[in-house]
Amino acid sequence: MPQLNRAPWFAILAFSWLVFLVIIPPKVVAHVFPNTPTPQSTKKPEVKPWNWPWH
Repeated sequence: MPQLNRAPWFAILAFSWLVFLVIIPPKVVAHVFPNTPTPQSTKKPEVKPWNWPWH
């Protein structure tokens, strides 16, 4: 039964953790968004009341 031989499974586990911890994080951190967000104005918009007849 190959499940009882831990040598190949441990190597697969160790290699996969190596990929997840060493190779993938720099690729994710180096990602650049195509559109930079523009800062919003801190000025409050002018509020005008509605003068609608409701009857």
